[in-house]
Amino acid sequence: MSEKKKINGFHHIALKCRGKEEFDKTVEFYRDILAVPVARTWGEGDSSGIMLDTGTGIFEITASGNDRLGQGALRHLALDVDDTDAWVEAVRKAGYEITMEPTDICIKSDPPYPARIAFCIGPVGEEIEFFCVK
Repeated sequence: MSEKKKINGFHHIALKCRGKEEFDKTVEFYRDILAVPVARTWGEGDSSGIMLDTGTGIFEITASGNDRLGQGALRHLALDVDDTDAWVEAVRKAGYEITMEPTDICIKSDPPYPARIAFCIGPVGEEIEFFCVK
């Protein structure tokens, strides 16, 4: 009898920045503004990398990208938060674009799924959702 394989969850989401300047701005956003703790770092200059631990997965940010990728199939990163409004204010204060103000929603599912959500654009053009289950 073969043992069933199981996916335990996401390990990490990777953001590839174009060089050290974009890398530093992106690290500042996730580490300093969103307060995601550092798990590990490596390299220098355009070979810099960092992993930030969200508690349920890792943001891996590297400086080694050469060109900008299109949005592709990945539409946004949804962060599980306790206070959508507070995160929007922190991001706004840091000068980032808010594309959807905090809004109460209810996903019409069985059972219904109420949440408070908002969206912003991150430092390398990634769309970020702040998702608070109500």
